[in-house]
Amino acid sequence: MKTANWERNLLDLIRRTSTDLPSDIEAGLRKALRSEKKNSHGYWVIRTALDNAARARGEDLPICQDTGTPIFHFRVPVGFDTNALVAVTRGAVSRATRRGYLRENVFDAVSGKPFYTNVAPGSPVIRIEQGARKTVDARLILKGGGSENVGTQYSLPDERIGAGRDLEGVRRCALDAVWKAQGAGCAPGVLGICIGGDRATGYECSKEQFLRKLSDVASDRELARLESRIVRDSCQLGIGPMGLGGRTALLGAKIAAMSRAPASFFVTVSYLCWAFRRRGMVLGPEGGLTRWLY
Repeated sequence: MKTANWERNLLDLIRRTSTDLPSDIEAGLRKALRSEKKNSHGYWVIRTALDNAARARGEDLPICQDTGTPIFHFRVPVGFDTNALVAVTRGAVSRATRRGYLRENVFDAVSGKPFYTNVAPGSPVIRIEQGARKTVDARLILKGGGSENVGTQYSLPDERIGAGRDLEGVRRCALDAVWKAQGAGCAPGVLGICIGGDRATGYECSKEQFLRKLSDVASDRELARLESRIVRDSCQLGIGPMGLGGRTALLGAKIAAMSRAPASFFVTVSYLCWAFRRRGMVLGPEGGLTRWLY
């Protein structure tokens, strides 16, 4: 492995993820702007978000002061040196922090002492999958703490919200999560939803949905219809951008389903704010950039 190639390109992946809002998210915000009453609170929140994104891109600055938890997803060839990949990824995170693309925002959970490089136990999060391929697919999500705080998990049936073990129950869970989040999740955001799994895999699966474009729909027709309905129904809640009122609470909802044990029916809801920092690239076997994703 040519370490210099890998670290340079992974550093660029972090830089672009932190400073350059993806085109599908920006288009979603512009669509939301048109749906809000001109000069309303919701209108100016989205207008400000778009202006902020343009300035961040132009000046190579982080879109948000909370640069989030870096979550890397790699798909690599069988037999690839994953230990070396982890090492260069951690090195790229350290360099990105020194250059200001990532804020120094990792702390020891017991002592409260900071890790100034953002490299620590559990940081960055790195997930690697081997498969029959010749290139490396590298994707990154920067998951902000505010949006992470409003993620939640339901165990159905849930009498409190009238949710049974069916897709209507899933819909009720999603809307309950949006209602509880209000402005704390920095709306308008995107929901990642996992039906099934256990408590741990449900959250992993729900966050993986953020790798999908806004235009992407679930392959299962029922889930695809539910994705659209959740977004549509969220508009009727009156929450609006940043919880200040208006039509746009969500830019999208992405749903996946896993198997489950008979005793459990979990619905896991993860939330990502309007500063939807997600990027990806394809790298050759020696770390050269082949193409950008998204």
